[in-house]
Parts: sequence; C-alpha cells; structure tokens
Amino acid sequence: MHSEFELIARYFTPAPPGVDAGVALGVGDDCTLLAPAPGCRLAVSVDTSVAGVHYPADAPAEAVGHRALAVSLSDLAAMGARARWCLMALTLASADDDWLEGFSRGFRALCDATGTALVGGDVTRGATTIGVTVMGEVAPEAALTRSGGRPGDLVAVTGALGGGAGGLALWQRGERDPSHPLLVRYLRPQPRLAAGEALVGLASAAIDVSDGLLADLGHVLERSGVGATLDPEALPLAEGLVAALGEAGARRAALSGGDDYELLVSLPAEHLAEARARLARIGLPLTVIGRLEAEPGLRGVEARGEGGWQHFSAEPAAGEGGGA
Repeated sequence: MHSEFELIARYFTPAPPGVDAGVALGVGDDCTLLAPAPGCRLAVSVDTSVAGVHYPADAPAEAVGHRALAVSLSDLAAMGARARWCLMALTLASADDDWLEGFSRGFRALCDATGTALVGGDVTRGATTIGVTVMGEVAPEAALTRSGGRPGDLVAVTGALGGGAGGLALWQRGERDPSHPLLVRYLRPQPRLAAGEALVGLASAAIDVSDGLLADLGHVLERSGVGATLDPEALPLAEGLVAALGEAGARRAALSGGDDYELLVSLPAEHLAEARARLARIGLPLTVIGRLEAEPGLRGVEARGEGGWQHFSAEPAAGEGGGA
C-alpha cells in the first residue's frame, strides 16, 4: 500500500520546470511559488470530475487523466488565456498502480502538449474524484468574457458539435473502439487554447461549449443583455454523428448534448474573415450559426427541453455518466 506522499512522488512529481516556466518552487513544499509574466493578469478556473457523473467509471485511465485536465483548460481557452500551471486534488477509492500509471500518463501528456506545468496538489482516499485548478495568463483588457456580445454580432463556433454526446451514447451502447471519432471526441476532448488566443481582439464574447450549445449560449445572452436567432441547419456536426444518432438525434446532440469543449463566440461581421484566417492557420474551422439581436430571447430553434447539462436537475440532459 502506497502512502499519499509515495503516490505523489511516483506519479505526480515532474522534473523541475525551471525559471522559464514561471515556477520558482514546485511540487514538494506546502505551497508552490509562481511568477506570472510582467503585466499579465492571472486567469484561474477549477473543475471537478466525478466517476460515473462526468465520465464512465470504466473509462480507460489514460483517457480519464487527459479529460480531467482538458475540461479545465477549456475554460482558459474561452478567456483567450495562455495556459501556464495546474494543481490537482485526487481522491481515490484504492491505489491501483496500473490505473495510476495510465491516469498520470494521460494527464502529463496533455500538460506537455499545452505547456501546462503541474505545480502541486493533494492525494487522499475516498470516492474517486478529480479536482483540477488551472492558471493562465492574459494581457490586461484582452480577456474574452461572456458579457461583450452586442446586437448585430455574428454567433459562431469552432470545430464541430455533438461529438461529446454522440461518444457517450456509443459508450453506453457498448462501443469500445478507441479510434472511433465520436469516442475520441468524448473521452479525449481537445481544449481550444490556440483558438482562444487567436480570437483575442476579434471576438466580442466567448464561452466554451461544455453544458450544451443552447445552455452555454444562454449564459452569453444573459450576461450580454441580448437575444439571438440561430440557424440550426448551419450547425457543424461531428464526424459520424448522423450515422450514430440519426439526423434528428444528431441535431439534438449538437444543440444540447454538451461535452464538446469547442468555443462559442460572438464577433462583429467585419472581423469574420480575419478570425477564419487565424483559425485556418491552426487547422480549425469557424462556422457562423446565428446572430445576436437587441430583442431578448432565443429564436430559430425550439429551446424548450433543450436546456443542456445541469448537475442538480431531475433529468440530466446527458444521462447517467455524462455532462460536465
């Protein structure tokens, strides 16, 4: 049986990241000491992943590690922030070496891919729960928020929608092919960090699509004090989604399924060409799906019953084991 300190030392103590990573003191002390870049504001977000709620309890450990970090990094992407550091609080029912090896491998790989340094955390015993706090940097007055949308702005999304819900549906049907595009989208979502940074100065408002397009757009409309009309025919659907769920099911998944972690943005029409050009350089499409309007409310889709994931609702939109 490993002690918590042995687990931290074995699986979650990376090599010292060095001064260039902005870490004056990392894992191993009571606190980490960080040095944000001069003149930058610190963007901070925390997410909790619970087995059987946010991901299937029998999901591959490596995918669980990747996903736990990815969903937190997605919040930084929505703010246009550059990812720098993360903290992890890991609660485990038991210390299984094979599971920990896979989990830490998935977590560390995404850290490396996104330039995120793991600088501290905690390990304890209990029901399996993963808490990840991420920290990033953004220039003053440059952060993308939910409150900047204005009437006349276009509504657009990066990438494709519905893949998270489609992947969950396939998993619940027994599909286990790790290369299936929908399972990849569900188990290994990609935080759109580069896209968020690229859209700084062009987008007027932004949010990541975690709880479902309609639910997340609703947050932007409320904070910006506007309404919107959507074109459901314009929704970019994830690869394999129609084949898995049918046309109507695919559109429901794209509107309210959640777990997509694409960016939903508003932007003035005159910024669209430049925004698309910037995203094209990182291989990501930007699709216009509607427009913001002065009149409150949402038009163009039947929003009733399409509220997206809510943790304390009587009928979670994504079903048992889904949502975020």
